[in-house]
Amino acid sequence: MTKVAELKALLSQLAALDYRFTTVTPETHALVNGRRGNERARTLRDVFGWNRSFYPEILPTGVFDAMRAADACRAEADGSWRATWRVASLGHRLFLHSAFPTLEADAVFFGPDSYRFARAIRSLGATARRAVDVGCGSGVGGVVLSHFAGLASPVVLADINERALGLARVNAEAAGVAAEVVQSDVLRDVDGAVDLIIANPPYLADEAGRAYRDGGAARGAALPARMVKEALLRLDRDGGGSLLVYSGVALQAEQDPFWSLIAEDLAHSGAQYSYEELDPDIFAGELSQPVYAETERIAAVLLQATLGSRAS
Repeated sequence: MTKVAELKALLSQLAALDYRFTTVTPETHALVNGRRGNERARTLRDVFGWNRSFYPEILPTGVFDAMRAADACRAEADGSWRATWRVASLGHRLFLHSAFPTLEADAVFFGPDSYRFARAIRSLGATARRAVDVGCGSGVGGVVLSHFAGLASPVVLADINERALGLARVNAEAAGVAAEVVQSDVLRDVDGAVDLIIANPPYLADEAGRAYRDGGAARGAALPARMVKEALLRLDRDGGGSLLVYSGVALQAEQDPFWSLIAEDLAHSGAQYSYEELDPDIFAGELSQPVYAETERIAAVLLQATLGSRAS
């Protein structure tokens, strides 16, 4: 059970202490933590960002008590402690996400993709009566959207992962964002009309099947493609509907499996759309996995589509 009030109080304390930490890739995180002298935390950033073990006396007054109250730390065998959640900063907002390394099947993601996703949302410039962040994870998309778009109702934060929804609720409330939190397999359990959908879906081929990473078949493109298909069918066509999907694609001889799965759906929908490559080479470390034996690179891509009156 997520202790919402207690975790919000912890985030408030960190915000008052001007805590900032940019979350990096797992490879970078492991490299930096593996450097000599980085075995033990010395600062707040070490505790909540780099997720190093710590002794309570290094923390500002009240922080350790807040961690204990929120079940946000655990005792280690050597008498030290370790945070059970990490905290990332995006601008002046703070986001709880899973501890390092994110090995659990229900781990909650925040990382470089979150920053790229937020940047894409800020440039969207859309207004909406009802918006949904599908596969919301930590809730970063919905929180950013709520601050940069004119929403007529609380943003819907939807995810199949119950643990993610607990943190998304905390992060939204801590950011002062009104949100409707819904456990849903893509859009299946999201009720009512929807005229804006955003998503940063899992897009890796993950043998462990972790919810925040595994995009399924087609080298991880199956779940992102399913999200696009369901969104195009669900968006309010009469009043105009918009879709923004930030994803990754595993390219083999420049062949894009995600685009191959969604091109026909986009054409049949009558939507106006753009599809662009934002970064040609991300998560290079994944290429050592057997499933990517023929993959040359993983790229970040952005799909934007508009339907109905907004497209005309």
